[in-house]
Amino acid sequence: MRRLPMRKIEDVLRLHAQAMSTRRIALATGVGKTTVIEYLRRAAVAGLSWPLPEGLDEEALERRVFPPPPPSQGRQIAAADWAMVHRELKRPGVTLALLWDEYRGQHPDGYGYSAFCEHYRRWVGRLSPVMRQRHVAGERMFVDYSGTRMTVIDPVTGAARPAEIFIAVMGASNMTYAEATWSQALPDWIGAHTRAFAAFGAVPALVVSDNLKSGVIRACFYEPEINRSYAEMAAHYGTAILPARPYKPRDKAKVEGAVLLAQRWIIARLRNRQFFSLDELNTAIREELARLNARVSRHLGAARQDLFDTLDRPAMQPLPPEPFVHADWRRATVGIDYHVRLEGHHYSVPHDLIRQQLWARLTVGTVEIFRAGKRVACHRRAAPGDTGATTLNDHRPASHRRYAETTPEQLRERAARIGPATGILIDLILRDRPHPEQGFRSCLGILRLARSYGPERVEAACDRALAINTRTMTSVKSILQSRLDGRPPDRPPEAPPITHANIRGAKFFH
Repeated sequence: MRRLPMRKIEDVLRLHAQAMSTRRIALATGVGKTTVIEYLRRAAVAGLSWPLPEGLDEEALERRVFPPPPPSQGRQIAAADWAMVHRELKRPGVTLALLWDEYRGQHPDGYGYSAFCEHYRRWVGRLSPVMRQRHVAGERMFVDYSGTRMTVIDPVTGAARPAEIFIAVMGASNMTYAEATWSQALPDWIGAHTRAFAAFGAVPALVVSDNLKSGVIRACFYEPEINRSYAEMAAHYGTAILPARPYKPRDKAKVEGAVLLAQRWIIARLRNRQFFSLDELNTAIREELARLNARVSRHLGAARQDLFDTLDRPAMQPLPPEPFVHADWRRATVGIDYHVRLEGHHYSVPHDLIRQQLWARLTVGTVEIFRAGKRVACHRRAAPGDTGATTLNDHRPASHRRYAETTPEQLRERAARIGPATGILIDLILRDRPHPEQGFRSCLGILRLARSYGPERVEAACDRALAINTRTMTSVKSILQSRLDGRPPDRPPEAPPITHANIRGAKFFH
Protein backbone atom coordinates (compact mmCIF):
# COMPACT_ATOMS: atom_id res chain seq x y z
CA MET A 1 0.00 0.00 0.00
CA ARG A 2 1.31 3.45 -0.94
CA ARG A 3 1.87 5.43 2.23
CA LEU A 4 -0.09 8.71 2.52
CA PRO A 5 1.44 11.91 3.87
CA MET A 6 0.86 12.17 7.61
CA ARG A 7 -1.33 15.26 7.16
CA LYS A 8 -3.77 13.07 5.17
CA ILE A 9 -3.94 10.57 8.03
CA GLU A 10 -4.58 13.44 10.44
CA ASP A 11 -7.47 14.58 8.21
CA VAL A 12 -8.91 11.03 8.21
CA LEU A 13 -8.81 10.86 12.03
CA ARG A 14 -10.28 14.36 12.41
CA LEU A 15 -13.21 13.64 10.05
CA HIS A 16 -13.81 10.24 11.66
CA ALA A 17 -14.05 11.97 15.05
CA GLN A 18 -16.87 14.09 13.54
CA ALA A 19 -18.89 10.88 12.90
CA MET A 20 -18.42 11.14 9.17
CA SER A 21 -18.83 7.92 7.20
CA THR A 22 -15.87 6.26 5.54
CA ARG A 23 -17.38 6.94 2.12
CA ARG A 24 -17.66 10.67 2.79
CA ILE A 25 -14.15 10.72 4.34
CA ALA A 26 -12.80 9.10 1.19
CA LEU A 27 -14.54 11.71 -0.99
CA ALA A 28 -13.37 14.62 1.19
CA THR A 29 -9.71 13.56 1.34
CA GLY A 30 -9.39 12.07 -2.13
CA VAL A 31 -8.33 8.73 -0.68
CA GLY A 32 -9.78 5.34 -1.50
CA LYS A 33 -12.42 3.95 0.87
CA THR A 34 -10.37 0.79 1.51
CA THR A 35 -7.33 2.88 2.40
CA VAL A 36 -9.40 4.97 4.85
CA ILE A 37 -10.58 1.79 6.56
CA GLU A 38 -6.98 0.46 6.77
CA TYR A 39 -5.63 3.67 8.31
CA LEU A 40 -8.45 3.81 10.85
CA ARG A 41 -7.63 0.23 11.81
CA ARG A 42 -3.93 1.05 12.21
CA ALA A 43 -4.77 4.10 14.35
CA ALA A 44 -6.98 1.95 16.59
CA VAL A 45 -4.18 -0.62 17.00
CA ALA A 46 -1.76 2.19 17.89
CA GLY A 47 -4.29 3.61 20.40
CA LEU A 48 -4.63 6.92 18.55
CA SER A 49 -7.74 9.05 18.10
CA TRP A 50 -8.55 12.66 17.40
CA PRO A 51 -7.33 14.95 18.83
CA LEU A 52 -3.82 13.56 18.71
CA PRO A 53 -1.63 13.74 21.80
CA GLU A 54 0.17 17.07 22.21
CA GLY A 55 3.76 17.07 20.95
CA LEU A 56 3.23 14.18 18.55
CA ASP A 57 4.99 15.31 15.34
CA GLU A 58 4.70 13.73 11.91
CA GLU A 59 7.74 11.46 12.36
CA ALA A 60 6.43 10.13 15.69
CA LEU A 61 2.96 9.66 14.18
CA GLU A 62 4.43 7.65 11.31
CA ARG A 63 6.34 5.42 13.73
CA ARG A 64 3.12 4.77 15.74
CA VAL A 65 0.92 4.05 12.71
CA PHE A 66 3.57 2.18 10.72
CA PRO A 67 5.83 0.46 13.25
CA PRO A 68 8.86 -1.36 11.81
CA PRO A 69 8.30 -5.06 11.19
CA PRO A 70 9.58 -7.37 13.90
CA PRO A 71 12.95 -9.01 13.20
CA SER A 72 12.64 -12.06 11.02
CA GLN A 73 12.91 -15.35 12.84
CA GLY A 74 13.87 -17.10 9.61
CA ARG A 75 17.28 -17.61 8.08
CA GLN A 76 19.85 -14.81 8.39
CA ILE A 77 21.32 -13.61 5.09
CA ALA A 78 25.05 -12.98 5.18
CA ALA A 79 25.78 -9.31 4.50
CA ALA A 80 28.52 -8.36 2.08
CA ASP A 81 31.58 -6.31 3.07
CA TRP A 82 30.30 -3.10 1.50
CA ALA A 83 33.54 -1.19 2.16
CA MET A 84 35.43 -3.88 0.24
CA VAL A 85 32.84 -3.73 -2.57
CA HIS A 86 33.28 0.06 -2.75
CA ARG A 87 37.07 -0.26 -2.97
CA GLU A 88 36.97 -3.00 -5.59
CA LEU A 89 34.68 -0.96 -7.83
CA LYS A 90 37.55 1.51 -8.25
CA ARG A 91 39.59 -1.11 -10.09
CA PRO A 92 39.40 -1.00 -13.89
CA GLY A 93 36.79 -3.38 -15.31
CA VAL A 94 35.24 -4.34 -11.96
CA THR A 95 31.42 -4.17 -11.89
CA LEU A 96 28.70 -4.86 -9.33
CA ALA A 97 27.66 -7.94 -11.32
CA LEU A 98 31.17 -9.41 -10.99
CA LEU A 99 31.33 -8.64 -7.26
CA TRP A 100 27.85 -10.12 -6.71
CA ASP A 101 28.93 -13.29 -8.52
CA GLU A 102 31.97 -13.57 -6.21
CA TYR A 103 29.73 -12.87 -3.19
CA ARG A 104 27.34 -15.65 -4.18
CA GLY A 105 30.30 -17.95 -4.63
CA GLN A 106 31.10 -17.47 -0.93
CA HIS A 107 27.46 -17.27 0.24
CA PRO A 108 25.20 -19.37 -2.00
CA ASP A 109 22.14 -18.43 0.08
CA GLY A 110 22.99 -14.72 0.06
CA TYR A 111 21.23 -11.78 -1.53
CA GLY A 112 19.98 -11.90 -5.09
CA TYR A 113 21.51 -9.47 -7.55
CA SER A 114 18.78 -6.83 -7.17
CA ALA A 115 18.90 -6.93 -3.38
CA PHE A 116 22.71 -6.86 -3.49
CA CYS A 117 22.69 -3.67 -5.61
CA GLU A 118 19.99 -2.05 -3.44
CA HIS A 119 21.88 -2.68 -0.20
CA TYR A 120 25.08 -1.33 -1.75
CA ARG A 121 23.33 1.87 -2.88
CA ARG A 122 21.96 2.38 0.62
CA TRP A 123 25.43 1.92 2.06
CA VAL A 124 26.94 4.42 -0.42
CA GLY A 125 24.18 6.88 0.41
CA ARG A 126 25.49 7.12 3.97
CA LEU A 127 28.94 8.25 2.80
CA SER A 128 30.03 11.84 2.49
CA PRO A 129 29.41 13.66 -0.83
CA VAL A 130 33.15 13.52 -1.71
CA MET A 131 33.30 9.78 -1.25
CA ARG A 132 30.17 9.32 -3.37
CA GLN A 133 32.16 9.90 -6.56
CA ARG A 134 33.57 6.89 -8.33
CA HIS A 135 37.19 7.16 -9.47
CA VAL A 136 39.02 4.51 -11.43
CA ALA A 137 42.28 3.40 -9.82
CA GLY A 138 45.35 5.19 -11.11
CA GLU A 139 43.36 7.40 -13.47
CA ARG A 140 43.26 10.89 -11.96
CA MET A 141 45.35 13.10 -9.74
CA PHE A 142 43.68 16.32 -8.56
CA VAL A 143 45.87 19.36 -7.84
CA ASP A 144 45.28 22.80 -6.35
CA TYR A 145 46.68 25.31 -3.89
CA SER A 146 45.30 25.67 -0.39
CA GLY A 147 43.70 29.02 0.26
CA THR A 148 45.44 29.10 3.64
CA ARG A 149 49.13 30.05 3.55
CA MET A 150 51.87 29.42 6.09
CA THR A 151 54.66 31.70 7.26
CA VAL A 152 58.45 31.40 7.04
CA ILE A 153 60.56 33.81 9.10
CA ASP A 154 63.79 35.24 7.71
CA PRO A 155 66.46 34.33 10.32
CA VAL A 156 68.48 37.48 9.50
CA THR A 157 65.84 40.22 9.29
CA GLY A 158 63.01 38.55 11.21
CA ALA A 159 60.57 39.41 8.42
CA ALA A 160 57.69 36.98 7.84
CA ARG A 161 57.24 35.68 4.31
CA PRO A 162 54.09 33.79 3.24
CA ALA A 163 54.38 30.36 1.61
CA GLU A 164 51.76 28.71 -0.58
CA ILE A 165 50.65 25.12 0.13
CA PHE A 166 50.34 22.85 -2.92
CA ILE A 167 47.96 19.87 -2.61
CA ALA A 168 47.71 16.76 -4.82
CA VAL A 169 45.37 13.83 -4.17
CA MET A 170 44.74 10.56 -6.01
CA GLY A 171 41.11 9.93 -6.97
CA ALA A 172 40.66 6.29 -5.96
CA SER A 173 42.70 6.05 -2.76
CA ASN A 174 42.66 9.68 -1.51
CA MET A 175 46.45 9.42 -1.13
CA THR A 176 47.51 13.00 -0.44
CA TYR A 177 50.68 14.98 -1.17
CA ALA A 178 51.44 18.46 0.14
CA GLU A 179 54.38 20.86 0.02
CA ALA A 180 55.15 24.54 0.53
CA THR A 181 56.32 26.78 -2.32
CA TRP A 182 57.15 30.46 -2.35
CA SER A 183 54.58 31.31 -5.01
CA GLN A 184 51.97 30.00 -7.42
CA ALA A 185 54.11 31.02 -10.40
CA LEU A 186 54.79 28.57 -13.22
CA PRO A 187 58.22 27.29 -12.03
CA ASP A 188 56.83 26.51 -8.54
CA TRP A 189 53.61 25.05 -9.99
CA ILE A 190 55.45 22.65 -12.33
CA GLY A 191 58.14 21.85 -9.76
CA ALA A 192 55.46 20.84 -7.25
CA HIS A 193 53.96 18.47 -9.85
CA THR A 194 57.28 16.77 -10.53
CA ARG A 195 57.92 16.30 -6.80
CA ALA A 196 54.39 14.92 -6.32
CA PHE A 197 55.00 12.34 -9.08
CA ALA A 198 58.29 11.42 -7.42
CA ALA A 199 56.60 11.05 -4.01
CA PHE A 200 53.91 8.77 -5.49
CA GLY A 201 56.56 6.86 -7.43
CA ALA A 202 54.28 6.71 -10.48
CA VAL A 203 52.26 8.88 -12.88
CA PRO A 204 48.44 9.00 -13.27
CA ALA A 205 46.70 8.99 -16.63
CA LEU A 206 45.17 12.45 -16.04
CA VAL A 207 45.94 15.53 -13.94
CA VAL A 208 42.83 17.53 -13.05
CA SER A 209 43.81 21.10 -12.20
CA ASP A 210 42.10 24.31 -11.32
CA ASN A 211 42.17 27.11 -13.90
CA LEU A 212 45.25 28.62 -12.29
CA LYS A 213 46.77 31.29 -14.55
CA SER A 214 50.19 29.63 -14.31
CA GLY A 215 48.90 26.43 -15.92
CA VAL A 216 45.90 27.51 -18.00
CA ILE A 217 46.39 30.51 -20.28
CA ARG A 218 42.73 30.80 -21.24
CA ALA A 219 39.96 29.15 -19.25
CA CYS A 220 37.19 27.87 -21.48
CA PHE A 221 34.23 25.54 -20.87
CA TYR A 222 34.97 23.59 -24.06
CA GLU A 223 38.59 24.19 -25.15
CA PRO A 224 40.87 25.54 -22.41
CA GLU A 225 44.32 26.67 -23.57
CA ILE A 226 47.15 25.05 -21.59
CA ASN A 227 50.44 26.83 -20.90
CA ARG A 228 53.11 25.43 -23.22
CA SER A 229 55.57 24.63 -20.42
CA TYR A 230 52.81 22.89 -18.45
CA ALA A 231 51.83 20.83 -21.51
CA GLU A 232 55.49 19.95 -22.11
CA MET A 233 55.76 18.67 -18.54
CA ALA A 234 52.67 16.49 -19.07
CA ALA A 235 54.10 15.10 -22.31
CA HIS A 236 57.39 14.27 -20.57
CA TYR A 237 55.54 12.16 -17.98
CA GLY A 238 53.08 10.65 -20.45
CA THR A 239 50.03 12.15 -18.75
CA ALA A 240 47.44 14.74 -19.82
CA ILE A 241 46.12 17.95 -18.28
CA LEU A 242 42.36 18.22 -17.77
CA PRO A 243 41.42 21.63 -16.33
CA ALA A 244 38.23 21.80 -14.32
CA ARG A 245 35.39 23.59 -16.06
CA PRO A 246 35.08 27.24 -15.08
CA TYR A 247 32.69 27.74 -12.14
CA LYS A 248 32.27 23.95 -11.74
CA PRO A 249 33.90 23.15 -8.37
CA ARG A 250 32.46 19.64 -8.40
CA ASP A 251 34.92 18.77 -11.18
CA LYS A 252 37.66 18.95 -8.55
CA ALA A 253 35.66 18.12 -5.45
CA LYS A 254 38.24 15.48 -4.54
CA VAL A 255 41.04 18.02 -4.09
CA GLU A 256 38.69 20.46 -2.34
CA GLY A 257 38.18 17.77 0.31
CA ALA A 258 41.93 17.15 0.45
CA VAL A 259 42.53 20.87 0.96
CA LEU A 260 40.19 20.83 3.97
CA LEU A 261 41.99 17.79 5.38
CA ALA A 262 45.38 19.45 4.87
CA GLN A 263 44.18 22.60 6.59
CA ARG A 264 42.88 20.63 9.58
CA TRP A 265 45.50 17.91 9.92
CA ILE A 266 48.65 19.69 8.70
CA ILE A 267 48.35 23.49 8.74
CA ALA A 268 46.34 23.63 11.97
CA ARG A 269 48.71 21.23 13.74
CA LEU A 270 51.72 23.36 12.76
CA ARG A 271 50.09 26.72 13.57
CA ASN A 272 52.09 27.30 16.77
CA ARG A 273 55.51 26.39 15.32
CA GLN A 274 57.99 28.80 13.75
CA PHE A 275 59.94 27.94 10.61
CA PHE A 276 63.04 29.72 9.40
CA SER A 277 63.41 28.18 5.95
CA LEU A 278 61.24 26.58 3.30
CA ASP A 279 63.08 23.27 3.71
CA GLU A 280 62.36 23.26 7.43
CA LEU A 281 58.66 23.88 6.78
CA ASN A 282 58.48 21.11 4.17
CA THR A 283 60.15 18.67 6.55
CA ALA A 284 57.41 19.32 9.11
CA ILE A 285 54.72 19.01 6.43
CA ARG A 286 56.08 15.62 5.34
CA GLU A 287 55.91 14.33 8.92
CA GLU A 288 52.28 15.38 9.33
CA LEU A 289 51.45 14.11 5.86
CA ALA A 290 52.78 10.64 6.71
CA ARG A 291 50.47 10.55 9.75
CA LEU A 292 47.48 11.68 7.65
CA ASN A 293 48.02 9.00 5.00
CA ALA A 294 48.52 6.33 7.68
CA ARG A 295 45.22 7.09 9.45
CA VAL A 296 42.52 4.47 8.91
CA SER A 297 39.40 5.90 7.26
CA ARG A 298 36.30 5.14 9.34
CA HIS A 299 34.24 4.86 6.14
CA LEU A 300 36.42 2.48 4.16
CA GLY A 301 38.23 0.74 7.00
CA ALA A 302 41.67 1.25 5.45
CA ALA A 303 44.44 3.86 5.39
CA ARG A 304 45.11 6.03 2.36
CA GLN A 305 48.62 4.62 2.06
CA ASP A 306 47.29 1.03 2.01
CA LEU A 307 44.62 1.88 -0.54
CA PHE A 308 47.20 3.63 -2.70
CA ASP A 309 49.53 0.62 -2.59
CA THR A 310 46.77 -1.80 -3.54
CA LEU A 311 44.61 0.31 -5.87
CA ASP A 312 46.33 3.30 -7.45
CA ARG A 313 50.00 2.42 -7.72
CA PRO A 314 49.57 -0.87 -9.66
CA ALA A 315 47.37 0.94 -12.23
CA MET A 316 49.63 3.98 -12.68
CA GLN A 317 52.36 4.55 -15.26
CA PRO A 318 56.05 4.30 -14.29
CA LEU A 319 58.15 7.41 -13.88
CA PRO A 320 60.40 8.40 -16.84
CA PRO A 321 64.15 7.78 -16.44
CA GLU A 322 64.86 11.49 -15.86
CA PRO A 323 62.73 14.08 -14.05
CA PHE A 324 61.31 16.96 -16.04
CA VAL A 325 63.49 20.07 -16.30
CA HIS A 326 61.39 23.20 -16.22
CA ALA A 327 61.69 25.48 -19.24
CA ASP A 328 60.12 28.84 -20.06
CA TRP A 329 58.76 29.40 -23.56
CA ARG A 330 59.00 32.87 -25.11
CA ARG A 331 58.05 34.28 -28.48
CA ALA A 332 60.81 36.27 -30.17
CA THR A 333 61.20 38.05 -33.50
CA VAL A 334 64.49 37.77 -35.39
CA GLY A 335 66.16 41.14 -35.99
CA ILE A 336 67.96 42.23 -39.15
CA ASP A 337 71.23 41.19 -37.46
CA TYR A 338 69.86 37.57 -37.33
CA HIS A 339 69.69 37.63 -33.51
CA VAL A 340 66.76 37.29 -31.09
CA ARG A 341 66.72 39.26 -27.85
CA LEU A 342 65.89 37.27 -24.71
CA GLU A 343 66.21 38.78 -21.23
CA GLY A 344 68.48 41.50 -22.60
CA HIS A 345 70.94 39.11 -24.29
CA HIS A 346 71.14 38.49 -28.05
CA TYR A 347 71.30 34.94 -29.46
CA SER A 348 71.98 34.18 -33.12
CA VAL A 349 69.83 32.13 -35.48
CA PRO A 350 70.39 31.20 -39.15
CA HIS A 351 70.47 34.42 -41.16
CA ASP A 352 67.69 33.31 -43.53
CA LEU A 353 65.18 33.59 -40.62
CA ILE A 354 65.39 37.39 -40.43
CA ARG A 355 62.11 39.05 -39.30
CA GLN A 356 60.42 35.71 -38.58
CA GLN A 357 58.70 35.01 -35.27
CA LEU A 358 60.17 32.01 -33.43
CA TRP A 359 59.68 30.15 -30.14
CA ALA A 360 62.52 30.11 -27.60
CA ARG A 361 62.81 27.50 -24.84
CA LEU A 362 64.85 28.66 -21.84
CA THR A 363 66.14 26.23 -19.23
CA VAL A 364 68.59 26.91 -16.41
CA GLY A 365 71.61 26.39 -18.64
CA THR A 366 70.48 26.44 -22.27
CA VAL A 367 68.50 28.46 -24.80
CA GLU A 368 66.85 26.53 -27.65
CA ILE A 369 65.13 28.29 -30.53
CA PHE A 370 62.44 26.58 -32.63
CA ARG A 371 60.70 27.26 -35.92
CA ALA A 372 57.57 25.22 -36.72
CA GLY A 373 58.51 22.73 -34.01
CA LYS A 374 62.05 22.20 -35.37
CA ARG A 375 65.07 23.38 -33.41
CA VAL A 376 67.13 25.86 -35.44
CA ALA A 377 69.59 27.08 -32.80
CA CYS A 378 70.96 26.12 -29.39
CA HIS A 379 73.12 28.27 -27.09
CA ARG A 380 74.43 28.24 -23.56
CA ARG A 381 72.27 30.58 -21.51
CA ALA A 382 73.95 33.87 -20.63
CA ALA A 383 74.34 34.99 -17.04
CA PRO A 384 71.63 37.31 -15.67
CA GLY A 385 72.34 40.91 -16.60
CA ASP A 386 74.58 40.01 -19.54
CA THR A 387 73.52 42.33 -22.37
CA GLY A 388 76.05 41.05 -24.91
CA ALA A 389 75.56 38.67 -27.82
CA THR A 390 76.18 34.98 -28.45
CA THR A 391 76.79 34.28 -32.13
CA LEU A 392 77.54 31.05 -33.96
CA ASN A 393 79.65 31.46 -37.09
CA ASP A 394 77.44 29.06 -39.06
CA HIS A 395 74.51 31.45 -38.61
CA ARG A 396 76.27 34.30 -40.47
CA PRO A 397 76.01 35.00 -44.20
CA ALA A 398 79.12 34.04 -46.18
CA SER A 399 80.37 37.65 -46.32
CA HIS A 400 79.92 38.13 -42.60
CA ARG A 401 81.55 34.78 -41.95
CA ARG A 402 84.65 35.76 -43.91
CA TYR A 403 84.87 39.01 -41.99
CA ALA A 404 84.38 37.24 -38.66
CA GLU A 405 87.11 34.74 -39.52
CA THR A 406 89.63 37.51 -40.36
CA THR A 407 92.76 37.74 -38.16
CA PRO A 408 95.56 40.36 -38.02
CA GLU A 409 98.01 37.79 -39.37
CA GLN A 410 95.82 37.16 -42.41
CA LEU A 411 95.61 40.88 -43.14
CA ARG A 412 99.41 41.32 -42.85
CA GLU A 413 99.99 38.34 -45.12
CA ARG A 414 97.64 39.65 -47.83
CA ALA A 415 99.20 43.13 -47.60
CA ALA A 416 102.74 41.74 -47.93
CA ARG A 417 101.73 40.03 -51.19
CA ILE A 418 100.81 43.43 -52.63
CA GLY A 419 104.07 45.11 -51.59
CA PRO A 420 106.26 46.22 -48.69
CA ALA A 421 104.68 49.68 -48.39
CA THR A 422 101.22 48.16 -48.18
CA GLY A 423 102.45 45.72 -45.55
CA ILE A 424 103.92 48.55 -43.48
CA LEU A 425 100.76 50.66 -43.73
CA ILE A 426 98.50 47.76 -42.73
CA ASP A 427 100.75 46.92 -39.79
CA LEU A 428 100.72 50.53 -38.61
CA ILE A 429 96.91 50.70 -38.81
CA LEU A 430 96.54 47.52 -36.73
CA ARG A 431 99.07 48.72 -34.16
CA ASP A 432 97.56 52.20 -33.83
CA ARG A 433 94.15 50.91 -32.70
CA PRO A 434 93.52 49.97 -29.02
CA HIS A 435 92.29 46.63 -30.30
CA PRO A 436 93.39 45.15 -33.68
CA GLU A 437 89.79 44.39 -34.71
CA GLN A 438 89.01 48.11 -34.69
CA GLY A 439 91.28 48.47 -37.76
CA PHE A 440 89.90 45.47 -39.65
CA ARG A 441 87.48 47.47 -41.79
CA SER A 442 90.07 50.05 -42.76
CA CYS A 443 92.57 47.32 -43.69
CA LEU A 444 89.99 45.34 -45.65
CA GLY A 445 89.03 48.51 -47.53
CA ILE A 446 92.66 49.17 -48.56
CA LEU A 447 93.16 45.58 -49.69
CA ARG A 448 89.94 45.64 -51.75
CA LEU A 449 91.22 48.70 -53.65
CA ALA A 450 93.59 46.31 -55.38
CA ARG A 451 90.59 44.82 -57.25
CA SER A 452 89.75 48.18 -58.85
CA TYR A 453 93.15 49.86 -59.21
CA GLY A 454 95.57 46.95 -59.31
CA PRO A 455 98.27 45.91 -56.81
CA GLU A 456 100.96 48.19 -58.32
CA ARG A 457 98.96 51.39 -57.97
CA VAL A 458 97.80 50.44 -54.45
CA GLU A 459 101.44 49.79 -53.45
CA ALA A 460 102.43 53.20 -54.83
CA ALA A 461 99.49 54.90 -53.08
CA CYS A 462 100.43 53.25 -49.76
CA ASP A 463 104.03 54.42 -50.24
CA ARG A 464 102.81 58.00 -50.76
CA ALA A 465 100.46 57.69 -47.74
CA LEU A 466 103.42 56.67 -45.58
CA ALA A 467 105.36 59.64 -46.88
CA ILE A 468 102.65 62.13 -45.94
CA ASN A 469 101.98 60.24 -42.65
CA THR A 470 98.32 59.34 -43.26
CA ARG A 471 96.94 55.96 -42.19
CA THR A 472 93.36 55.72 -43.41
CA MET A 473 91.65 53.93 -46.24
CA THR A 474 90.01 57.22 -47.26
CA SER A 475 93.42 58.85 -47.85
CA VAL A 476 94.72 55.92 -49.90
CA LYS A 477 91.55 55.95 -52.03
CA SER A 478 91.86 59.74 -52.52
CA ILE A 479 95.47 59.33 -53.71
CA LEU A 480 94.34 56.76 -56.26
CA GLN A 481 91.38 58.85 -57.47
CA SER A 482 93.63 61.91 -57.82
CA ARG A 483 96.31 59.82 -59.57
CA LEU A 484 98.92 61.06 -57.10
CA ASP A 485 100.28 57.53 -56.83
CA GLY A 486 102.26 58.09 -60.06
CA ARG A 487 104.24 60.95 -58.61
CA PRO A 488 107.28 60.38 -56.42
CA PRO A 489 106.63 61.09 -52.76
CA ASP A 490 107.38 64.65 -51.71
CA ARG A 491 110.20 63.83 -49.32
CA PRO A 492 112.41 66.69 -48.03
CA PRO A 493 115.99 66.78 -49.64
CA GLU A 494 118.81 65.43 -47.56
CA ALA A 495 120.91 68.26 -45.97
CA PRO A 496 124.72 68.33 -46.37
CA PRO A 497 126.77 67.06 -43.44
CA ILE A 498 127.44 69.62 -40.74
CA THR A 499 131.03 70.33 -39.75
CA HIS A 500 131.71 71.88 -36.35
CA ALA A 501 134.45 71.71 -33.74
CA ASN A 502 132.02 70.36 -31.19
CA ILE A 503 130.87 67.50 -33.44
CA ARG A 504 133.01 64.47 -32.76
CA GLY A 505 132.04 62.46 -35.81
CA ALA A 506 131.70 58.71 -36.36
CA LYS A 507 135.42 58.01 -35.96
CA PHE A 508 135.27 59.10 -32.31
CA PHE A 509 133.42 55.86 -31.44
CA HIS A 510 135.88 53.49 -33.13
